[in-house]
Amino acid sequence: LWAPYLTLFRCSGVGLALCQRLLEEDGRIHLCIACRNDQKSEATRDLILAAHPAAQVSTVEVDLGNLASVLRVAQELRCRFQRLDFVYLNAGIMPNPHVNFKALWRGLLTGKLLHMLTTAEGVMTQTDRLNGDGLQEVFATNLFGHFILVRQLEPLLCGNERPSRLIWTSSSNARESAFSLSDYQHAKGQESYSSSKYATDLTSVVLNRKFNNQGLYSSVVCPGLVMSNMTYRILPVFLWKLLMPIMWLIRFFAKTYTLTPHNGAEAHVWLFKQKPENLDALVKYHSCTSGLGKSYVDPRKMDVDEETAEKFYQKLLELEKEALEKYSDLLD
Repeated sequence: LWAPYLTLFRCSGVGLALCQRLLEEDGRIHLCIACRNDQKSEATRDLILAAHPAAQVSTVEVDLGNLASVLRVAQELRCRFQRLDFVYLNAGIMPNPHVNFKALWRGLLTGKLLHMLTTAEGVMTQTDRLNGDGLQEVFATNLFGHFILVRQLEPLLCGNERPSRLIWTSSSNARESAFSLSDYQHAKGQESYSSSKYATDLTSVVLNRKFNNQGLYSSVVCPGLVMSNMTYRILPVFLWKLLMPIMWLIRFFAKTYTLTPHNGAEAHVWLFKQKPENLDALVKYHSCTSGLGKSYVDPRKMDVDEETAEKFYQKLLELEKEALEKYSDLLD
């Protein structure tokens, strides 16, 4: 019997495509989808069941940027399920994104434009803010909320007969230059998204070191450039429509321009079919699409320092301790 698969995502884009593709791979699985509110969760469930009427699909409500919400949903999941085979950690935000057109022009003049277009290095900035828990919103939503959830779900993930899997959605925009141990929430910079994704890579590396012997394995993926609700907020929709023919052309040179959510979920689905013991903990699995539309997975070594990863993990544990003391009434 398959245990439930928990997938945390915005109720559209890669997360929805992932659910549909997982059911195409094996209709026996039980999907538990998590969204920010019940209305969106039920709407997503209806979309999935319209294509897969016999599927087992349940829902939970959680806001990854709210620690009380994370602790409540963890308690609910522990009550509802005995184990989880997979947890897809795909939720994320990029608030108030801005494009640096001067940087793009410099990239064109220096021959670095293609690199900038595929990684957003030096191109994308965001304006972050504090959330209700006093944490930087992007850090809290893209990483720390997931981390707390995973820690709270350890009884469902570790020490079982079969391995359990964590699959984090990272990014090609995850760069060491945007991350600092002394400012790991990225309160002082303007690249909070990149910092949070690099922090995701660091976290996955340490989780493997600490939990593989308990049957828990962690992987990170990059969906590539996908046209989704998050992407459409970077530029006006009409401008995206004008740029689409150019983007299809760029895909002949930039294989990470997956463009569609279906293609963006390629690495997520590929990992579903792999034995975790055979995977490299220091590799990020990129969804790619050829110029002719063929999807495939490109494994690439991550640019992570394992000593930095360990130090960052200890900081996460310290922050977790503070959070649990604050919300002790929500713990079992």
